[in-house]
Amino acid sequence: MHKIVITDFINDDLATEREALAGLATVEAFDAHHEDEFIGRIEDAAAIMMYHNIRLTRRTIERLKECRLIVRCGVGFDNVDAAFARERGIAVANVPDYGTEEVADSAIGMMLALARGIQQFNTRLRDRPDPWMYHVFAPIHRLRGRTFAIVGLGRIGIATALRAKAVGMDVAFYDPYRQDGFDKALGIRRVESIEALFRQAFVLSLHCPLTDETRSLVNAKTLELLPRGAFLVNTARGGVVDTAAIAPALASGQLAGAGIDVLPQEPPASADPLLAAWRDRNHPAFERLIINPHAAFYSEEGLMDMRVKGTDACRRAVLGQPLRNIVN
Repeated sequence: MHKIVITDFINDDLATEREALAGLATVEAFDAHHEDEFIGRIEDAAAIMMYHNIRLTRRTIERLKECRLIVRCGVGFDNVDAAFARERGIAVANVPDYGTEEVADSAIGMMLALARGIQQFNTRLRDRPDPWMYHVFAPIHRLRGRTFAIVGLGRIGIATALRAKAVGMDVAFYDPYRQDGFDKALGIRRVESIEALFRQAFVLSLHCPLTDETRSLVNAKTLELLPRGAFLVNTARGGVVDTAAIAPALASGQLAGAGIDVLPQEPPASADPLLAAWRDRNHPAFERLIINPHAAFYSEEGLMDMRVKGTDACRRAVLGQPLRNIVN
């Protein structure tokens, strides 16, 4: 009987996984928060399912004796050393389609809440109801015809683009790895440089993976490229944004608002300056910043998709069947 390990995040009765793997493998869940918790417990696993609360580095991967597959039950896989796993002959796969609709909905939801003033009105008027008037956050602009700028036109980027088009926005994207023709098929605009995209963005929405190329892509310097009063939405990876730059940009008015679903450290440190500004009633971030706890992916249906598809990848691995969505 093979052994499947779930490293983190899932800590219920595992009925979904155990039913799918019945007769093939046992399933154990550790709900861990650091890879040191795996010592002596993971070395004989035939496959590993991991979520986003943990990192698997070289020092854990090199101890794996039986492992055929590490499946990252999500889209991004920057929390596993996929290159070293390849050296060890271990495939790394992701689940690229489990939460496409949910993340796209969340990105558009954050944009609408900020650009239509919903977040700002709700927060301000709760504490300061006088004057009970729209002009406390004027000007608010019509969305139709304004540029919704996307960095990264993968599955979620495309789903977000279609939603932004539905509210009449001019959708532009930058993705040097996307083949020609997607712009024509989707009825959106390709922009040839990241700088040119930033300069025209009324809303900048991030949908790219975290790589050496994209780390801190949005920072104090690049935020200055945006038109004054733009909006930032990040539902991609926390490290794509230098979060130290957000509160000053909100304070100066360079950013009119920001919606942040992901942070470089999760949960964030209690002394994080961005959280301090977000909680400070006297800082513009109190009204103009939305922070969510890496929740854009979540729906009951999406979470089940993630578990079922991750488990199916492990089933294929132990049966010696062709693997799908290999990223290394």
